Amino acid sequence: METLTPNAQATLLLTAHLGKSPGDSRPLTPTKWGRFAAWLRERELWPEDLLTDKGRDQLSAWQDEKLPRARLEELLGRGTALAVAVEKWQRAGLRVITRSDPDYPMRLKERLGKASPPALFLCGNPSLLSAPAIAVVGSRKASPDDLRYAEALGAHVARTGHTLVSGGARGVDEVAMLGALEAGGRAVGVLADSLLKAAVAQKWRAALRRQDLLLLSPFHPEAGFNVGNAMARNKYVYCLALAAVVVHSGPSGGTWNGAVENLQRGWVPLWVKPTADPEAGSAGLVQKGARWLPEPLSEAVIHGLAAGEAAPSATLSPPGLVSVPYVEPALAAKLAAEPPPRLAEAAVPARTESPVAPEIGEISLYEVFCLKLKEILADGPRKPKELATFTALTSAQLKAWLQQATED
Repeated sequence: METLTPNAQATLLLTAHLGKSPGDSRPLTPTKWGRFAAWLRERELWPEDLLTDKGRDQLSAWQDEKLPRARLEELLGRGTALAVAVEKWQRAGLRVITRSDPDYPMRLKERLGKASPPALFLCGNPSLLSAPAIAVVGSRKASPDDLRYAEALGAHVARTGHTLVSGGARGVDEVAMLGALEAGGRAVGVLADSLLKAAVAQKWRAALRRQDLLLLSPFHPEAGFNVGNAMARNKYVYCLALAAVVVHSGPSGGTWNGAVENLQRGWVPLWVKPTADPEAGSAGLVQKGARWLPEPLSEAVIHGLAAGEAAPSATLSPPGLVSVPYVEPALAAKLAAEPPPRLAEAAVPARTESPVAPEIGEISLYEVFCLKLKEILADGPRKPKELATFTALTSAQLKAWLQQATED
């Protein structure tokens, strides 16, 4: 491991678990660290300034009932524990980067803001953090068919030159990563636990040597499995990618919750593998705004995902299922009663090569929203609250569709 910068040292002292802390003070969560880091910037201070007596004196101005000054001082006093931990991480070939480092992924900062993790523990090729990536996620207990599909999907991602990012968990995540690596591609695994153990695992060793793999975790490298960490990890998988694919999800659980959070936050376009499994949550995700993954799989489909669109000739939904985003009932009724004027002349993104403009029944509600948005904004800009009133959308859905419209 490279020698830690003073900024990295101070950040880890305040945010990393280093065994039992003095006075049982808990390290700061990403949100608390974001708030404290903002306070430091307002006073033109860096985390490293807190390692000096002069800088430590500045803490006398910190006032926050939920984050007492005594807790910060106790965490900063863990220098010996940090030195022991760093030596162990170094022997395992791990590296640490913090939000102040140039290698820190900009996508996490842009999409998560103050909630982005203050530090990332890495093993492998750090340049993959900024590579164009497709996220592939799915259940741990997937069927053999889904696992074969995940492996093939990973290979297709590799052949397009995109990096595959996943959670590294047993099942779909792991198989998709191995599929990409075995096809000569690259992969990023965002681990919720046991990074130190994974860094020396036989299955990842060759790819790490070739610099085709990056294993990372926002959690302590020796942390065991924790449901909370596993749930928190999902957001980082999505936010490191250009688009995401759910190979299989139940109607609840980690994969489902991560996908729903992505849809609510509008981080990246989400695609779902078609399935005939009545117990799957796939159709529910489509109802909430995901899209059916086009079939059959091909490099053109993967390029389409990265661009936020399906390949022109792809089948967008399995028989009997309707692929439309979730929309509030009030908006659905409003759009049905007042369809956008001059729809035939509007510039609607085409999903076929036909030059004929689509009719209302052939486009998604998101595209109808875009048409209504153009009409609403014809007389000038509007505030988000005004748009919410005009469209009757929830604030989360409005934010997601506005972000998607901006990218489109």
